[in-house]
Amino acid sequence: MRVVILFGSEMGTAETVADSVADALCAHDVSVYDLGDFAVDDLDVHDFHVIVCSTYGDGDLPTGAEPFFDELAAAAPDLTGLSFAVFGLGDSIYGDTFNRGGEIAAERLIECGASQIGEHARHDASTEIRAGDMARDWAATLPIPALASA
Repeated sequence: MRVVILFGSEMGTAETVADSVADALCAHDVSVYDLGDFAVDDLDVHDFHVIVCSTYGDGDLPTGAEPFFDELAAAAPDLTGLSFAVFGLGDSIYGDTFNRGGEIAAERLIECGASQIGEHARHDASTEIRAGDMARDWAATLPIPALASA
């Protein structure tokens, strides 16, 4: 099973975190893409998808990720059988909108029939925990049976 890591970033942190996740899963066939360069038609139910998404503004998706999720909403493809995990990035000083970008990404995929697995990780920029370190630890815990035998 191929692992496709898709990131949405406003300032580059999600891209760096996506690379950390790729490093943690390097024993597998891993590809990393910017959501701005990935089409909804490229989603493959045979791949496992990891979404790494920051939160921008007042709880919005990053600018570069908006076209992908707008296309997903418009096309509303049947993603039954597609499994994904989410690593969200945010800052708890924003209260109710903390980590909302990753939550929106998960909601939109689930609306199309995809299944979220594992813990929805939520990094808080207000802590001393480095996002890349947290992402590597999180990726190592993803409950993906097909990856264990890959």
